[in-house]
Amino acid sequence: MSSCQLDSDDRRDLARRLMQWFAVHARDLPWRHDRTPYRVWVSEVMLQQTQAATVARYYRRFLKRFPTIESLAGASLEEVLKMWEGLGYYGRARYLHQAARHLVATNSGRLPSDRDELQSLPGIGTYTAGAIGSIAFGQRVAAVDGNACRVLCRVFSIRDDVTRSATRRKLKEIATNLLPEQHAGKFNEALIELGATVCTSRSPSCQLCPLADLCRARAANEQETLPVTRRRGKRPHYDVAAAVTIGDDGAVLVARRKLDDMLGGLWEFPGGKCQDGESLPACLVREMEEELGVIVDVGPPLTVVEHAYTHFSITLHAFICRLVDGQPRCLDCAAFRWVRPPDLDELPMSVADRKIAQALVEESDHRATGK
Repeated sequence: MSSCQLDSDDRRDLARRLMQWFAVHARDLPWRHDRTPYRVWVSEVMLQQTQAATVARYYRRFLKRFPTIESLAGASLEEVLKMWEGLGYYGRARYLHQAARHLVATNSGRLPSDRDELQSLPGIGTYTAGAIGSIAFGQRVAAVDGNACRVLCRVFSIRDDVTRSATRRKLKEIATNLLPEQHAGKFNEALIELGATVCTSRSPSCQLCPLADLCRARAANEQETLPVTRRRGKRPHYDVAAAVTIGDDGAVLVARRKLDDMLGGLWEFPGGKCQDGESLPACLVREMEEELGVIVDVGPPLTVVEHAYTHFSITLHAFICRLVDGQPRCLDCAAFRWVRPPDLDELPMSVADRKIAQALVEESDHRATGK
């Protein structure tokens, strides 16, 4: 069965069922109230690769601080990254900020409704443009994310690898043919909601699905095996060392990552990956000389942090260090700063570096109280 094998009455029936289900079962999420193009845009960017429950608390805080495109554009990148801290995929925040500044400079701070203009903005691809166009501007255009892909693959028994661009195009064509003449945004949301809450990747609740009797995968008892994705290789793991270099006045040396690096724009305790056969202290001595042009004496360990990223995982070993030669200068970083431990909370940091900062503050408090 394909969308082309559904006549107009069947397509209308599918859309009607889905939207009636959505009217009753849609989650009460903050971005579904007081919708403006800007608010839709922010929510869709935040929801990329992140669950709605996680996004909800960040969305409220972000919109309170940056209620308009103009307020976002007028903020520094550091402010924006600080408000984004913990949400991950920080390139999304950088692109959002960059696009806001572009819109203020060229379009009076307004988000365009034209799809091509939307996709010309940093960080807005096909899906995000479709979501903004349909939800914010009422356009009849599909928006197919991972949740919607899963529903369509199961209902129409699509056995092609969903990671392939050809399969994605096929699924978008199916979704486009299913769109009702009006309220395409509601349909898109309903399809995504069904995938997020009922047609889940594991143990889907088929008994609750409004499309259960239409679903080819369910009829063949294949709902657990679709969609098809290529197997990923084993995620690599790295040992990483970080220097918590404390000056005579108690301030600690931190560096800001280059914008085009992973976690670009965030502050970190400098260091890097251990090379084969290299000890952690030797790694730190090498990294500090390469990154900041200084020689450090590596002292006792402070903490160890385990963290997983999308494509690899790390064990981050933080050591208390002392500067023994040279003055810091940026050889492989965007900036450096000496910061008192209690003030580290003001800087945007990754989850892993924030844990090191917290360990440092706790260790400093213990020393101060003698406990």
